[in-house]
Amino acid sequence: MLKRRDVLIGASVLAAPRIGRGEAASLLRVVPQSNLTSLDPVWTSALVTRNHAFMIYDTLYGLDSALTPKPQMAEGHVVADDGKRVTITLRSGLMFHDNMPVLAKDCVASIKRWMVRNAFGQKLAQVTNELVWIDDTKLEFRLSKPFPLLFAALASIANACVIMPERLALTDPFKQVADATGSGPFQWLPREFNSGSLMAYAKFDGYRPRDEKVDFTAGGKQAFFSRVEWHVITDAATASAAMQAGEMDWFEQPPPEIQTLLARQKTLSVEKIDNRPSPSMLRLNHLQAPFNSKAIRQALLPAVVQEDFVAAIQGPDPANFVPLGVFTPGTPMASDAGMDVLWGPRSLDRAKAMMREAGGLTPRMRLIGPTDILAPAALTQVAAGMFQDIGMNADIALSDWGTVITRRVSKEPVEKGGWSALCTSFEGFDWMDPAGHPVARGNGRDAWFGWPDVPKLEALRDSWFDAPNLATQKAIAADIQRVVMDEVVLIPTGGFFRPTAIRRDLAGRVPGFMIFYNLKRA
Repeated sequence: MLKRRDVLIGASVLAAPRIGRGEAASLLRVVPQSNLTSLDPVWTSALVTRNHAFMIYDTLYGLDSALTPKPQMAEGHVVADDGKRVTITLRSGLMFHDNMPVLAKDCVASIKRWMVRNAFGQKLAQVTNELVWIDDTKLEFRLSKPFPLLFAALASIANACVIMPERLALTDPFKQVADATGSGPFQWLPREFNSGSLMAYAKFDGYRPRDEKVDFTAGGKQAFFSRVEWHVITDAATASAAMQAGEMDWFEQPPPEIQTLLARQKTLSVEKIDNRPSPSMLRLNHLQAPFNSKAIRQALLPAVVQEDFVAAIQGPDPANFVPLGVFTPGTPMASDAGMDVLWGPRSLDRAKAMMREAGGLTPRMRLIGPTDILAPAALTQVAAGMFQDIGMNADIALSDWGTVITRRVSKEPVEKGGWSALCTSFEGFDWMDPAGHPVARGNGRDAWFGWPDVPKLEALRDSWFDAPNLATQKAIAADIQRVVMDEVVLIPTGGFFRPTAIRRDLAGRVPGFMIFYNLKRA
């Protein structure tokens, strides 16, 4: 049975001083989706850390609204030796927040660290014989074979290839960087950081925007606010009251019952943060019992009702639901291949029978999930009910989101603090194709949390990169989807559109995610 969490109506308005008109023009106050528990966008794929990263860091290449890579920190590049030598030249005047110049050696160290953790970067690493800096402004890829998607890789958004000072980029990729010195349009204010309460940023006067118009993560990123504050407000009613009182400017993820209330306010707009549907999923831990058994993983599929998962996030309106496969609906790689196991008739009885036959009812399993971030919290509630309805021996371990993203790193069994299953969501552009898809991988202990080991899936992904045309790519993507569903690498739990609530006097919002450059008071 679908369960929804209660919202405390009538909670007190956030205690915040009124601000004058002059200060309002230079100060932006927002309610982020969750607390910021990691500053390192390479170490974690958490969306809140990604949002933080695109404030304080920049990338060599960005993506325009058509998802075409464009030079960003790069002035340009030269491709030689039949595509096997790519030399990138940096723009002049790039500075880190500590007022040190951005050098090619910083870029090389940053890329090497990123290639260890990012799905796209891992593929690029396979074809990179050498990555070197030639002088302060030039770096060079020496490839074993041409890699036409190199610039798209450097422009990827999930676990983005942000440029850090070399001293930080030399950190082990599996350890967090705690110093958030970047070169982006805003700089982090560490002395004001109060975890669970306040994160603060200031405009970086040393940032040199590109001349062209901003277009998604590419172009001239202008910071129009002198100061941006993130106020963590875990109670939706309190955040809503603060928005209505003019004490907050942007509420990133209001729940459905709050959306309706905010939409009635003339000063506020409730709108899609991105026109692409966001994918959600249930991920199983392939390393540990019970889900190291393929038969037990497959036994879950007849019980999964995608509409229930999405309704928990967005309410029952069918307009908010999009059937989801392994790739983002409406994009070239999306198809119905192998999706009958989720899109066909649902049967809890069939799932119970399959689970009994597979021996999956006795072992203790642990579902981990958060209470303080909308989509994963709602998905976790539905998954918990599903596991219990099947009759599994389920331990439901709820905590704050920061604890979840730390705990999911553990490869230990349940009895030693590990986990069996978790739910989360991504952005639509994260699941567009096999190149950057963070979770449709089968590379074992190097894979995203859950660590499926499916060599056939990796072979298909490699062949996708070598495909001569779009038709072949689509056919391979369909095969990838069939293997993902057969091996239950992930369980798609539906696509949905993320709403956001923002003041109408704010202009220039860049669609896609919570982006702060180009935003200004109208």
